[in-house]
This record gives sequence, structure tokens and C-alpha cells, in this order.
Amino acid sequence: MAGRRKKRSKLLPETIRDDKIVAKSGQSNDQQPELELPAEILELILSQLSLRDNIRASSVCKRWRAAATSVRMADKPPWIMFFPKFGDLYEFYDPSQRKSYWLDLPELNGSRICYAKEGWLLFYKPRTKRIFFFCPYTRELIKLPRLELTYQVVAFSAAPTSSSCIAFTVKHVSPTVVAISTCHPGETEWTTVNYQNRLPFVSSIWNKLVSCNGLFYCLSVTGWLGIYDPDKGTWGIHSVPPPRCFFVKNWWKGKFMAEHNGDIFVIYTCSVVNPVTYKLDRVNKVWVEMESLGGMTLFANFLSSYAKTDLLGMMRNNIFFSKVRFYGKRCVSYSLASGRYYPRKQCYDWGEQDPFESIWIDPPEDLSMFL
Repeated sequence: MAGRRKKRSKLLPETIRDDKIVAKSGQSNDQQPELELPAEILELILSQLSLRDNIRASSVCKRWRAAATSVRMADKPPWIMFFPKFGDLYEFYDPSQRKSYWLDLPELNGSRICYAKEGWLLFYKPRTKRIFFFCPYTRELIKLPRLELTYQVVAFSAAPTSSSCIAFTVKHVSPTVVAISTCHPGETEWTTVNYQNRLPFVSSIWNKLVSCNGLFYCLSVTGWLGIYDPDKGTWGIHSVPPPRCFFVKNWWKGKFMAEHNGDIFVIYTCSVVNPVTYKLDRVNKVWVEMESLGGMTLFANFLSSYAKTDLLGMMRNNIFFSKVRFYGKRCVSYSLASGRYYPRKQCYDWGEQDPFESIWIDPPEDLSMFL
């Protein structure tokens, strides 16, 4: 036994302590270079481990423990779901792994995507005027009553399996009158009420809708912000001046809106300047330009955008767009830290993109259903 212990000690002459190679005697080995991985690379490596291996790795040193714990609690970024022009084969792209998965979904034939939230999608069939919820991972489908959607956008507040779920859409009857339609899953018809506006509000497929803390926020093509409270049944155009815009072609198309923890964010883009991000200051009723996202990551899409805070270091403080370049090897993103797009030397006019070609969706827990 003593011989075995002696042989084992020879195989382990050094250990790692606080990212430094340390000899058995406890003294630093000057002949060996210090090993200190960048925090982002260390997090990326540890994120690939199973829970058991992650816990084991956290016992190496204080720095590894901090990195392993942060990755263990890390949130997963959303995936991009692409909608084919022909056929029923749908692509799901994971931007963190740069990998695509495929599902055959004939249930969606003839449908148009409207919104996404909590792993559920909202679709509209123009031919039958049918609106329905659909979860692509479980193939569960929940129908809503028929409603004609022409040029307005539609959103919902929570998963359709939740009692707090309500679908919402708004369209203008005249520049100063809007018709708001709402429906809970299980109801037999939509409830439509007309509201008078103090400021002009025009509905369009380029309007932006988000649900936040029980309220629906709608940003019109001209930049006015409408807020609907379904509990009180109130609607109003708030006197929040539109964000500074670019006054160039399609500036009113290339914008995105997201919410996170009660905050509302708007991203304005165009092909000639870098994206500009604003945060809504409700107290002073102004849009405040953000120079940094403070570690947050925005996932921009025309119909439904996401904001995440607990992602890996390499994805933080970036805006990811629902478009992939170089044959699936790179998701288009913009870094606020470096002030440029990735990949390089690309010109993106988001106002010219097809708003119905893709959408962000929460990733599945199980990958076994993919082809």
C-alpha cells in the first residue's frame, strides 16, 4: 500500500490553487508559467459540464468556484425559429452553440407568426381568420375565436395555460379613435371596445407590442406610446416624446421593443448608423439613451424581442438579431462595448427584412423531439 501511495504522489507532483501551479511543498513553482484563463473562457468551459462536474470544478479554487456558481445559475438564451417559404420543416437555431435543430410541423401550414412568449407561439391563419396558440416542443394547440387581422399586431401576456393569459390587439378606426380587442383562452368571442385618443395613433404591422407587469405597451410607427390596462379597461397615449430618430429611409421600420423586470427598452436601427438603445423613464416621461446594457443582453425581433440578464460573459452587453450569417456559423449581433456589428463588414437594413421570416423563442428542456 505504501508503494502505491508513493507512485500516486509522483503522478500528482503539482496542484492548482487560485489559478496558479503550486508545487507539493506549497510553494509556487517559478519554472512553470501561471495559468490564468480569461473569465469569459473559464465560464464557457465550465458551462459545458454536468451539474456534478460543475460542483467538483468549483472546489479547485475561489475563482473557479465563483465562475462555476455563476454558470450554474446562468439563464439560457432564446433560440431563433425560422419559417420556411415552402414545406413544413422548421429550423431552430441555438446562438450559444451555433447549432441548428429541425422539426416537421404540418400544423402550421398556411399560418402567419404573430408573437412569442414563454415557449408559446401565437399564429394567425388569414384564410380562415383563425388565431391559435402553439407550442412546437409539445405540439399542443389552443384555439382562440376567429378575428380578422389586417394590418395590426397582436400579443399575449402569459402562457395560454395560465389563468392570467390575455390576447390583445389594437387597430385605428380613425387617427384619434382605436379599437382594442381582447380575449382569454376558453372564451367564445373577442371583446372589442373603441377608445378616443388625445394624440394621433396609427396601427401598422411595424408597431411594437410588449406585455409588462400586466400592462400592454404599444409603440406606434410615429413613436407615440400607447398603454392598455386590461384590469381597469383603460387606454391612453402617453405624452412621452418619441426617441430621437435618424430621419433616413425606413427608420420607422427598423425598431424593436423589449421588456425586463418592469423596464421598457427600444432599439432603433438603420443601415447608415449603429443601433441606438433607449430605456423608458416613467417618472420624467422621456426615453433615456443607454451607453451600456449593464450586462444585459437584448434579442431583437420585429414581432417579439427578449431581454436576458443571467447569460454567459461572451453574450452580455450585446444585441442579437434574429438573423444568421455564414451558413449558420454566426448570429448577427451588435456590441455596445466595441460599437460595431459582428460579423464585420456587414450592412444591415433591418427595415428591409421580412418581419415574418423568424422569431425568438425560449429553448426546450429536452432535445429528443428534434429530427
